[in-house]
Amino acid sequence: MRYMMIVLLEFYPSWLALPREERREHAGALQARIQKYSEHVQVRFFDAEALPGKDYTDFVVCETEDMKKYHYMWEEIRDSEPYTKGYMKIKDVVMGMENAFQSYESEMLQMDK
Repeated sequence: MRYMMIVLLEFYPSWLALPREERREHAGALQARIQKYSEHVQVRFFDAEALPGKDYTDFVVCETEDMKKYHYMWEEIRDSEPYTKGYMKIKDVVMGMENAFQSYESEMLQMDK
């Protein structure tokens, strides 16, 4: 089954207070952690700070069929400096399963597609 998560993030003013070069270094390190899981987790980043949004500045869309690899990826992100130094926080996660009702009908009720 394919899962999609929309991870709402908040980057704090302390992040913006860092020189852009330092932010780029942190972002590059985060990208390297995420890249390790790219075979199993597809990740897209969106900046939302200048747009209507409540309690978040950015969001990440993740798609996977392997929840364990998704979890491990976020564990590594949570161990990173931007997270541990309090520059960012996961505010919420919206999660869904692609065509889950069809899987239920097919697998559990033995209904034709």
